[in-house]
Amino acid sequence: MLRQFVLALPALMLLVGCDAESGPLPASKNLTPEKVASIAATVESKYPDLSAELRNKVLNTVVQSIDNMVFVEGGQFDMGDFGWICEYDEKDVCTWPCGQEPEQLCNISRDGNDDFVHSVKLSSYYISKYQATIGEFDLFFTSQGKEIFDSKYRERADLKSMYAPKLPAPTKHWQEAKDFCKWVGDLSGYPVDLPTEAQWEFSARNRGLHILFPTSNGSLNFGTNFPVGGEGGTFAVDRFPPNPLGIFNLSGNATDWVNDWYDRDYYRKSPTDDPQGPESGTQKVRRGSNYPEAPLSAAPIVRRWPDNPDQDAYYPGTGFRCAVQTGKPLR
Repeated sequence: MLRQFVLALPALMLLVGCDAESGPLPASKNLTPEKVASIAATVESKYPDLSAELRNKVLNTVVQSIDNMVFVEGGQFDMGDFGWICEYDEKDVCTWPCGQEPEQLCNISRDGNDDFVHSVKLSSYYISKYQATIGEFDLFFTSQGKEIFDSKYRERADLKSMYAPKLPAPTKHWQEAKDFCKWVGDLSGYPVDLPTEAQWEFSARNRGLHILFPTSNGSLNFGTNFPVGGEGGTFAVDRFPPNPLGIFNLSGNATDWVNDWYDRDYYRKSPTDDPQGPESGTQKVRRGSNYPEAPLSAAPIVRRWPDNPDQDAYYPGTGFRCAVQTGKPLR
């Protein structure tokens, strides 16, 4: 017994030394301690030159990112602008089909010609309940030795509130959102990516239901589940209650980048099973609405694309959330 203890002592001392340097591993709601330890080892291997404090922040961010994923059971739905009664109260939206079917439906989207209704069947997946935050985005930059975005503006007293850690992370380019999700995926070992356009809409419509607004109740209760007009900026990613699936701020804060290229005719030729969008294009799709926009832009069927795909500033209204492209349990 004594010999076995002596032989095990070096390994035990090594573990104690690692704990002394990096602290205890973070607790996870879903991941096993072995999985968390595996992620910790990956972070240490990937970033040997980072301080122990920064590595711990990276580890905690990656674990929390996976814990924030909401499972969405796959299914079939009619994607696109399914139409709505032409006169309605946005503060008290009826449950579709609103009793007796109206004689006439109006387009929900102002660009209804590219929102052709078509059948889509999705496999199960996960999507983040929160948009990526400025705090997480800053850590992503720092871990790679890059300067955080807008660093020259952050010390200005009149601008500090724009860079609070829990605000949605603004982006200059779609690729930055893609790279952040891939970073979480590389460190966690899960297939993390941006959601597809179909996945985003399916989630915002509570698994494809006919819902006018992706809020907690399908209506816009200003100040309770949707921002009051004229608030003038983005807000914390967990400020308002989530939709019935548990997903926060699908409208009214910042838009979400998705994986798909934009093609106005894609809906008319989209495959039924797990559509991935066109193979190429010049613009990427965004979904949701941002804080200064009219309420109807918040409808979950509204397609967006950047007016200027090569914007040269970090616009607060252009954010993102990640997804895990698997239906298997995250453990």
